[in-house]
Amino acid sequence: MMVAMAERLLDQVHFPSDFRQFSLEQLKQLADEVRAELIDVVAETGGHLGAGLGVVELTIALHHVFHTPKDKLIWDVGHQAYPHKMLTGRRGKLRTLRQEGGLSGFCKRDESEYDAFGAGHSSTSISAGLGMAVARDFAGENYEVISVIGDGAMSAGMAYEALNNAGALKRRMIIILNDNDMSIAPAVGAMSNYLSRLIGSRSYRSIRDLSKTVVSAFPEPVQKVARRAESYARGMASGGTLFEEMGMYYIGPVDGHNLDHLVPLLKAVRDKQDSGPVLIHMVTEKGKGFAPAEEAHEKYHGVSRFDAETGAQQKAKGGAPSYTKVFANALIQEAREDEKVVAITAAMPSGTGLDAFGDVFPARCFDVGIAEQHAVTFAAGMAAEGYKPFVAIYSTFLQRAYDQLVHDVAIQNLPVRFAIDRAGLVGADGATHAGSFDVAYLACLPNMVVMACGDEAELMHMVATAAAHDGPIAFRYPRGEGSGVALPERGEVLPIGKGRIVKEGHEVALLNFGGRLAACEQAAEVLEAEGISVTVADARFAKPLDEGLIKDLMRTHAQVVTIEEGSRGGFGAQVMHLLAEAGMLNGADGAASVHTLCLPDVFQHHAAPEAMYDEAGLSAGKIAETVRQLRSGKVAPRPALVKA
Repeated sequence: MMVAMAERLLDQVHFPSDFRQFSLEQLKQLADEVRAELIDVVAETGGHLGAGLGVVELTIALHHVFHTPKDKLIWDVGHQAYPHKMLTGRRGKLRTLRQEGGLSGFCKRDESEYDAFGAGHSSTSISAGLGMAVARDFAGENYEVISVIGDGAMSAGMAYEALNNAGALKRRMIIILNDNDMSIAPAVGAMSNYLSRLIGSRSYRSIRDLSKTVVSAFPEPVQKVARRAESYARGMASGGTLFEEMGMYYIGPVDGHNLDHLVPLLKAVRDKQDSGPVLIHMVTEKGKGFAPAEEAHEKYHGVSRFDAETGAQQKAKGGAPSYTKVFANALIQEAREDEKVVAITAAMPSGTGLDAFGDVFPARCFDVGIAEQHAVTFAAGMAAEGYKPFVAIYSTFLQRAYDQLVHDVAIQNLPVRFAIDRAGLVGADGATHAGSFDVAYLACLPNMVVMACGDEAELMHMVATAAAHDGPIAFRYPRGEGSGVALPERGEVLPIGKGRIVKEGHEVALLNFGGRLAACEQAAEVLEAEGISVTVADARFAKPLDEGLIKDLMRTHAQVVTIEEGSRGGFGAQVMHLLAEAGMLNGADGAASVHTLCLPDVFQHHAAPEAMYDEAGLSAGKIAETVRQLRSGKVAPRPALVKA
């Protein structure tokens, strides 16, 4: 129930120190107000909703009990940190979330001293926290380190590497396992099943009732008895939990929404200064307090703007289908024709479109959890046995599996197909999710074929090409809607390493690779109106390059400009290397002058995608301006961008 404005405690809170003296009843009122405002804010801005709603009480309890920012509070991933931002001096800017010049959707060290560690990907909090704990001990300082990690993030191997190391080093730190039975999609794997069984254990719950003193206060007169009861309860439930075997002092499960239990428990853990790591198993509900989010966890993980009363999300205006949807439909077509086509995702079935594939081919679709390394080697094993695995993965998530990509796929020349979603800039999610580097880190690998589609019809062709290719192959495509081109009934197999001419001219050639093709065509229209004849070519391949096409463009034009939505070291670098070997640089042999356009060498701040591309010099207007400068012989240096 909404609290009258004059009575709002939230208006009195600017930093955690403002509510450290609050009573439990006041903290409960504060939780109601934080939850109501979070719903109201995200309804206006869009963003991550369910995860934040699930940790409102936990966030308040942590900041109430611990002396942040001296005590280091680390939020895994960061999409659950909106309540944390609200209570740490940023409430006034909360409605700027994920907007240009506004707050990041994740934790950022340079945004607030309360953000102890930046995060946009999962499963890093325990490793970072352990590093801070060791540094603290080396420096002889005295502060707590608290890492909050979700059960979905516990499906990643890195979390277990950190737990193993923490148990061995025996440094004091507190790990909060936020168990909501959900990551983004439903949690998968043995760990999720283990936690569910543990929570549901009748013997565990009944014997836990005997030891509530342990989870509330640890009073001195009964401390030894309570500890024995606690140990007995844990042993009866599971014969010693996995976490205890790894060296943790395990407490839980605990109701993560009950402040009457949370606050005394956290105070007891804070004041119990035994050495070694403590793991507190919190059970929470994703979307807590907002019925639509409680009923549809995945749908309300990340949301567009919505009606705060009904939960109805604003629908995008009807237009071209998204690249993700086009990919999914094309892959379904290939799978209907070839029973050896299978699909693999790492905890992102809806984000990559594989939920649709799984609906049609449930036995041939695999969600391996937040385990990108495993996903790649799992695919390599299937490829070694003659199957045709497609690993559908975001560009930035594939970075986490680079060693497996090199050793388990490329060196062995195994035909794993990488469908790389979110190529290029992604807007509101910012630097942590921008697909900037995959061309550079893939095109340097022997045996690898690297493609990028200029439009959604080309994406269909690349799905078919990947299915037919007998070796490692990757194709990248951007987030969002396609350009609206007509789609074929089914994709055609492209000749490997062959580009295409989209528009013929004779003075300037724009050689595009990837999703800026429409911007190149728009730039060409502007320049043609100014009397400059422009060729637009779509390279399609960064490896192998279409050497004949590139050399022809160099011989028949005065200027050639490469355009890509990737970092330095990518497509443009591959072209320059080819031309250097061919002796065609610097106007040699009558060749054109060549200029490369790519993403700037910084991590760009979040903003609307087209604003980010304009800032990067890759909008239609900026491409046209670069051509004008080249023709005048006065190419202006790029303005320095502020690092994210």
